[in-house]
Amino acid sequence: MNVIFVSPQFPSVYWQFCAALRRNGARALGVGDTPWEALADEVRASLDEYYWVHDLEDYDQVYRAVAYFSYRWGKPDWIESNNEHWLSLDAHLREDFNVVHGPRPDQVARWQSKAAQKPLYADAGVPSARQTRLTTFDETRWFIGEMGHYPVFAKPEFGVGAGGTRILRSDDDLRDLLASHGEVPYVVEQLVEGQICSWDAILDSRGEPLFENQEEFPPSMADIVHGGLDLSYRSLPEVDPELSRLGRAAARAFGLTSRFVHLEFFRLAHDRPGLGSAGDYVGLEVNVRPPGGTTPEMMNYAHATNVYQVWADMVCFDERRTPRDGADAFCVYASRRDAHRYAHGHDEVLARWGAAVMSHGRVPAALSDDMGDYQYTARLETRDEADEFVAYVHEREGEHDADQKGVREGPGGGASPAEPGADSSR
Repeated sequence: MNVIFVSPQFPSVYWQFCAALRRNGARALGVGDTPWEALADEVRASLDEYYWVHDLEDYDQVYRAVAYFSYRWGKPDWIESNNEHWLSLDAHLREDFNVVHGPRPDQVARWQSKAAQKPLYADAGVPSARQTRLTTFDETRWFIGEMGHYPVFAKPEFGVGAGGTRILRSDDDLRDLLASHGEVPYVVEQLVEGQICSWDAILDSRGEPLFENQEEFPPSMADIVHGGLDLSYRSLPEVDPELSRLGRAAARAFGLTSRFVHLEFFRLAHDRPGLGSAGDYVGLEVNVRPPGGTTPEMMNYAHATNVYQVWADMVCFDERRTPRDGADAFCVYASRRDAHRYAHGHDEVLARWGAAVMSHGRVPAALSDDMGDYQYTARLETRDEADEFVAYVHEREGEHDADQKGVREGPGGGASPAEPGADSSR
C-alpha cells in the first residue's frame, strides 16, 4: 500500500502517523516544504521517501511530487494530511490521480462550509444554532430581528478556530463587518452560551468508531483569542453516551467514513427555546481531521493507547488492532502567554506536579494565538486534580493571597514560561 502524507513535519507530532503506517507494512511517502536536511531525525526515520517542494501552496509543485511517487512506487492508495489547511489540496490530488480512498473536492467543500453543515445537522437530528449568510445590511438585520436581538456571532464560512470571528452587539458592529470583510464570505448565527465539547473519533469504512474521545474547552477558542486568555482544555477518561450518540448520528448524516474526525458541540449553560435545555448538546462545527496541534498526544495519555496506530490500522486493515495499555485518566493542557507574569515559575510547576507532567515546551508561532506560547500537559486521575493543575499553572502574580504585601517568587522568579528553550516530553 502506498500512502502519500502531506506535511509530515508539521504539526510536530504528525510524523507518527507515518511511522504507524510503516509498522503496519504500508509505504509512507512524504511531501513537505521543509528541506530534507532540516527535518527532525524522527521525521526522516518515519518515511520511505520524501519529496521537498518549495511551497505547498503551489499545486503544480505538489502535483509533480505525487506524479514522481506514482512513477517510482506505483499508484497511490491514499493521499492524506490530517490537517485542516491541506484538506482541499488532498482532495484535488485524489481527484487528479483517481485515488480510491478519501473524499473529493466537492465533498470536502461541503464539509468545510459552515452554511452547508446546517442541513446535514438537521438530517442527523442534531440541534444547531440558527444561521444565515452575510449579505446586505437589511437582509442580515431582518434575520437578527427574527432570532430576537443582539448579540450574534459572526464567523468566516470557511475558517479554522477563532480566526476572523466577531461578536456583533449593535447595528454599528454589523455595518463595520459589512465594510471590512472584503471577499471573505461570512455567516451570522445565534450566540450560544455554553461549554464547548468535542467528540473525536477514528471511523472505519462504515462510519463506525474504532476509537472515541471527549474533550472539554472551559473557555472557548474565540474567548481565548479575543480576550488574550490562558488556554486550558482536557481529554476526558470517558465519553458521555449522549455525546457519542449525537456524534455518530452526525457522522452518518455527513457521510464521514475512513477518517479521523473532530466534531464540536456546545453544552448549553441555560435553557434555550428552540435549541434545548441546560446541559443539552448543540452542534457547532464538524471538522474532518484530528483536533489541532498535539491533541492526539493527549488522547494517547488519557486512554493509554496510540491513536496514530489506530488510524494506521483503519487505513491498512479497516479495523482496530491496537489495544489499550492501562487505565483511562484526565489529560489536561494548560498554556501560558509571554505577556503575562505568573505566580509559579517553570521549575515550581515541574517540582509540584512531577511525573504527572507528560510534556512541556514552546508552542510554534503559527499556533500561539490559539494555543498560548508555552504549554504544560499533564495526566491526572481525578477532575479535582485536573482543576487544581490548571489553576496552579495559570495563577498570575498577585492573584493569590492578595492581602499579603508581596507574592513569593519561586525558582525562575515567576517569570514567563519562555525560560526553558527546548520542548521536553515523555
